[in-house]
Amino acid sequence: MGALIFAQKVAFSGIPNVNLNTVLILLTTVFFGWRALCSVLIYVMLEGLVYGGNSIFLWWFSYLYIWPLLVAICMLFRRNDSVVVWAVIGGIYGLVFGPLMYLTYFAVNGGWQGFFAMWVSGLLFDVAHCVSNFVFTLVLYRPLYRVMERFLGRPPCLGATKNPEKP
Repeated sequence: MGALIFAQKVAFSGIPNVNLNTVLILLTTVFFGWRALCSVLIYVMLEGLVYGGNSIFLWWFSYLYIWPLLVAICMLFRRNDSVVVWAVIGGIYGLVFGPLMYLTYFAVNGGWQGFFAMWVSGLLFDVAHCVSNFVFTLVLYRPLYRVMERFLGRPPCLGATKNPEKP
């Protein structure tokens, strides 16, 4: 799943803040629980290896807490079966993603003034992230859920056992 999250991020890289990261992490958490952190860490490591550059520390460091935070939030709602609730969670997460990311720049870019300037300058990107997360989750959550359920069985958090057809 970590490699899949990374691959789709590369595929969508031409469109800023539009990707399937959130919906894939939501689903991974529903099906695998805290083990979803393994996928997230693989994704974050691949991001760092491919897009590293000179300023890797600041943005990459923020990924080390931003994406695991999404897993923690999803764990709170893991038993939820409403696509709308998941879409709202994804949308809100897209909106706060930028400010969460800018926390690592706080000390480097002039404290609160630098943080506020970065937040305002990135607000349109955060709105795009919010809308794309909401729409992708609303449209893709259920079909992707069915695919995962077919291969993995019903998620344990919803009281099911493994797929009886699988050995």
